[in-house]
Parts: sequence; structure tokens; C-alpha cells
Amino acid sequence: MLNLRGLDLNLLPVFEAVYEERSLSRAAERLAMTQSAVSHAMSRLRSVFRDELFARQPRGVSPTPVADKIYAKLRGALGSVRDSITDRRTFDPKTSERRLFVGVSHPLGPMIAVRLRERLAGAAPGVEVGFSTRSRPIDLERGMREGHVDAAIDWLMPERGQFHDLTLFQDAVVAVARSGHPALRRTQSLSELKKGGFVSLRPRVVGEHPVAGIREWQRLKLNYVLEVSELLEVFMVAGQSDLFGLIPRSMVRFAEEAFGLRALRAGPKKISVPIKLVWHASRETDPAHAFLRKQIQLASSDVVPRRAR
Repeated sequence: MLNLRGLDLNLLPVFEAVYEERSLSRAAERLAMTQSAVSHAMSRLRSVFRDELFARQPRGVSPTPVADKIYAKLRGALGSVRDSITDRRTFDPKTSERRLFVGVSHPLGPMIAVRLRERLAGAAPGVEVGFSTRSRPIDLERGMREGHVDAAIDWLMPERGQFHDLTLFQDAVVAVARSGHPALRRTQSLSELKKGGFVSLRPRVVGEHPVAGIREWQRLKLNYVLEVSELLEVFMVAGQSDLFGLIPRSMVRFAEEAFGLRALRAGPKKISVPIKLVWHASRETDPAHAFLRKQIQLASSDVVPRRAR
């Protein structure tokens, strides 16, 4: 067991900065230290933990498994100390200058982000919220664990525990076809769908999907002739060809008005896809984060069709 009496606790923020920045020079800039001072601190830490901690890469450094384990324990402890010092229990949205970050995988994400910014402009003018609206987010779960991402709007829950969630609205998957598609003149049925080809969003999950409302479509074994990376491409291709598309029910009105698509009645039973707001347990008691969660709920209500709420 590590004897903390022999550890200079001033070294821990250096380790944290190197881990998060993946670079000694960026860590030095962040800490207002010289790079040689950071290098010296890392040398002392390697001796304490008896591990290299970081491996040099062409651009920066990458953590070893030991460094990953240290960071997982260290981050929460340092966060608690910082919270005690800054006393975030007195969070005042009118005067706060907190910086928060939200990952939004759902295609309505950009509009939710716009409405959230509009709400914050009046309720919390100094609070700044950044967004990622990638359809296929990278390391979203890790970002929430490490504190880079404060919350996420998604239909996929993190695989590991220590996360909390609430349902923002209920969505579903529906098939669409262009206005004038031959299938619209015939009886709409599953057999009709299976005769045609589909353009679809490239899946984020390998194997059977964990969400029932998506899994039931997956089990139909439809003929996916084209996979794309962004939902907008599904609208474009389905609107300009005889390929069917699969889209969220919450986007049907937009699909109809902007791309001339029509929702089809055929498909699995209307099994909902819950759209969740997810955050790490370490954020649960942070008043600023509770404020953010409430504002996201309100912004979602501004955007999502009433029948889905």
C-alpha cells in the first residue's frame, strides 16, 4: 500500500494535468509551470508509483494502465477538494461563470442546444455551455467519468455503473419514403418494406441492439444497401431515390417539410425509444449541474413534439 506520508501532494495536480492534456508542454502551460518542472515532477511520481505512468507518442503522451487506475481514483478526490474550496453550494446562476459541456447524439441536438443557449442568456448569462452533436460520439462515457463532459442526451446508456439518468422524451423509429414513391400507392406492409432497399445511419452498436425500439427493426433483416454517417444523409438519399429510410419519429415533421418524405405505417409495433439525459454520479450534488439538468429538460420541451413528452 502506498504511504502518503512520503508523497508530495503538490505532485498530484501535475499528474492530473498531464493525464488530461496528454502532453507535458500543455500541462505546463495549464499549470503556469515550466516544462522542465513538470518533467521533474513526473520523474518523482514514477519513483513513487514504480511505473512509467505515461508512454511517449509522436504527439504527446499516453497513459499506462496504472495511470488510468490512479486517475480514476484521483479525479474525484481532487474534485471534492476544489468543490470545498470554491464552495459551489452557493451557486448563483445570475453571477456564475461556470463552463459546462454537453454531448448530444440525438439529431434534434442542435435545436436543443440553441434553445438551451437562449434560456441561459436570460437565466445565467455568465454560464457557458459547449456542445458536441456528433451522431457517433467518441469516448462519451469516458468523457463523463473524467469530467470533460458534464451530461449527455442519448438513447444508449453507459455500459458501466455510477451514472444517473432521467427520460427527456419518448421517441421511436419509423420508415419513410419520398413523396411519389411507388410503395405509397400500394398496401403498406412489412413484406413491402422487405422488397425494397434502405439507406440507414451506421449503427453505433455491434450485434443485437440493447434498446427494444431499435432492436425490433434490426430483427426484420431489412435490405440495407447504403449506410451513412449522419442522419441528414438519410433524408437526402431517401428524398432523392426509391430507397426507404429509417428516422426518429420526432423528426417526421421536419422530414416532410424539408425533404418531402412521408412516414410509412408499416413496421414493428410502436415500441418507444426513451431519450435519456445521462450524467456521472460525481455530478449529482453539484447545484450548477442540477441547474443545467433542469434547463436541458426545459429546452427539450421547447423542441420536442408534445406527443413525445
